[in-house]
Amino acid sequence: MAAERLPDPSLDLVLTPLTGEARPLREWLTTFHLAPVVLDPYTNESSWILETAARIMHQFAGAAVRVNFLMTCDADDARTFLGPLADQFLVFCDPDRAAVRALGLTELPSFVLIQSNGTIPVAAQGWNPTDWREVSVRIAALTSWSKPTLPAPGDPGAFRGTPALV
Repeated sequence: MAAERLPDPSLDLVLTPLTGEARPLREWLTTFHLAPVVLDPYTNESSWILETAARIMHQFAGAAVRVNFLMTCDADDARTFLGPLADQFLVFCDPDRAAVRALGLTELPSFVLIQSNGTIPVAAQGWNPTDWREVSVRIAALTSWSKPTLPAPGDPGAFRGTPALV
């Protein structure tokens, strides 16, 4: 599957952070773009990509984009799955998968760019280094930042994701 453009979500979509108060998407996009890595902590596929996702997110940590994990679970399971990464990055919890549905995702893990105007110009579903590189290149160009190397030594081989809506 190639990186793709997804339908734009409603700016009224409520995102619930691991800590802090839930707010609509429009408020999360006030200052920065969002770049969620969407994971299902109950699947092997999401665990296989966790280290690579963290590396990508560290690369963009100082850019004008809020890199984040969007987890299809509650806060306790997100903390368990992410371990110390839960304290390093913004984490949203989506146990009923309302955000996953609103983003139009069909496979997890996914990597999505949501621009500050609420549009999704590019997203990658499943793990294909070429597709995730395309999302990274778009983020880097949009924020005038350097892009991560994809794939890098130690990254897993390409694989299809699991169904996003179960």
